Amino acid sequence: MLVACSSSNAPSNGGAPVENRNGNTSNTTGKVDDGKMAQVNLDNQNGDKMGAPAGSVFFDYDQYSVKDEFKALIEAHAAFLKKNGVLKLLVQGNADERGSREYNLSLGQKRANAVKEALELLGADGSRVEAVSLGEEKPRCEEKTEECYGQNRRADFVYQGQ
Repeated sequence: MLVACSSSNAPSNGGAPVENRNGNTSNTTGKVDDGKMAQVNLDNQNGDKMGAPAGSVFFDYDQYSVKDEFKALIEAHAAFLKKNGVLKLLVQGNADERGSREYNLSLGQKRANAVKEALELLGADGSRVEAVSLGEEKPRCEEKTEECYGQNRRADFVYQGQ
């Protein structure tokens, strides 16, 4: 379904188009978010509270294929989007600090695009899902350890009202 990149070199074709946006991540120094379901409260147009799935999709080093262990999380987001037609979703792709800025922006974009594609395959309206790259600009962890790098190789879900 999704393709992986195993090269550690920057893409020679110029890579995917990237956009650098600032975004909030709620866990800046904590443990790895394992993608398990949690509830986040959002207000819809009527002021009602809706429970959006919480969690991030994590990736292996230099990869952008979505692992099977995150299928349930992506399915939950696709169902949530279908149920709440007023919301838009911003998928923010992230990378660890290894690699050039340009390469990390490209890899972050590929990660965000992979999650968006998975959502669309599950029936989410692609016109309400935007995929952007933050590259290495929004790390959750800044230590120089493999565990910390793993926290930074992710795609985050940010819902926006219409």
